[in-house]
Amino acid sequence: MRLLPIISAIAVSVLIYGFVFERERFMATLAPAPVDTHVEDEASDEVPAAQEATADTVAAAQPNAPVGVVAVRSVARNIDSAVILRGRTEADRQVEVRAETDGRIISDPLRKGSFVEAGEPLCKLDPATRADTLAEAKARLDESRTRVPEAEARLAEAQSSLEEALINNNAASKLSEGGYASETRVAATRAAVSAAKAAVQSAKAGLEASQTGIRSAAAAMAAAENEITRLEILAPFKGLLETDTAELGSLLQSGSVCATVLQLDPIILVGFVPETQVDRVALGADAGAELVSHNPSGGKRLHGKVTFISRSADPQTRTFRVEIEVPNPDLSVRDGQTAEILISSDGTDAHLLPQSALTLNDEGTLGVRIVTAENTADFVPVTLMRDTVNGVWLTGLPTEADVIIIGQEYVISGVPVKASYREVTQ
Repeated sequence: MRLLPIISAIAVSVLIYGFVFERERFMATLAPAPVDTHVEDEASDEVPAAQEATADTVAAAQPNAPVGVVAVRSVARNIDSAVILRGRTEADRQVEVRAETDGRIISDPLRKGSFVEAGEPLCKLDPATRADTLAEAKARLDESRTRVPEAEARLAEAQSSLEEALINNNAASKLSEGGYASETRVAATRAAVSAAKAAVQSAKAGLEASQTGIRSAAAAMAAAENEITRLEILAPFKGLLETDTAELGSLLQSGSVCATVLQLDPIILVGFVPETQVDRVALGADAGAELVSHNPSGGKRLHGKVTFISRSADPQTRTFRVEIEVPNPDLSVRDGQTAEILISSDGTDAHLLPQSALTLNDEGTLGVRIVTAENTADFVPVTLMRDTVNGVWLTGLPTEADVIIIGQEYVISGVPVKASYREVTQ
């Protein structure tokens, strides 16, 4: 084993430690020894007092000599603090058009990728006996309607008989009070009144039955007509067919899929915002996105506005769904593409500094070292907002700050510094 590299590394480590953390003692060891004014010649004792004072001043100043550093005078600027998300595209509408009745397909299929208009037929079913069912329902309705006048006539006749019975009963009761009519006659008239009332109730029941028959026949006719309308399955909106429509001759049962229709204009960008940033997103905010692509120049860029912010967080990820509506007239953006999304937010004051200016303190906190008004070094914690080709945007610094960009690793808070300044390259 070679000992020389190990010994050299230990010596360098000791020197660095002494220079950074034990600077005063280190500088004291390097300071020249005080000049001895005693010599064999007693005449040398008469050294001028001014020279003695100068030597003492130099010896005392060297341990606290300022450290040379390079700094920049940085002024905070207001920048757009965008919320950056990774999301995907979604169709504005996507529907599986299903059959509402059973039947055999009698129409030729439309192929996937075809453009369809709202209300355009997608699948047609064999009507079978549905027309006969409708005709039967109409016949029953007509028959029920013809019974109504007969039932109304019977009711009118029963009501007339009741009125006549009431008159006869009233006359028999008065004659019986004068002794001109027997009790048998009075009882007979009362029985006639009861019979007339029963006839009226029977006539009313017959009329109600006729009206019920009309309503039942009308409902059966409406059901038959509705069943016929279900034989033709229409496109619910304008869009593209994602699948072929059902094949000619195939049997569709109620609930079976005829076709899947997509509406891609507008397209929806969907992202999920962390709960720590959801308050920075507002409805109507401008947003942009870049689709993931293997093209070196980047993917397609999209622009839109925020149209929806979820009020309920996903229980697994604790994120909130955000939707952005983007025009897509040429249908070039597909459903399910990955996108890098940026949503504009309120501006923030930040400093643009070289990434090399960043350092860590003894606790591991990220920050920069600055030159104070007393020309000493100080540590300021910062927050990294964004990384760019020109540097990093940082918050946490005062509006104006002299930031050390070279030599910050060789000073600690309170150490005197002598700064030379450069202009910030932005």
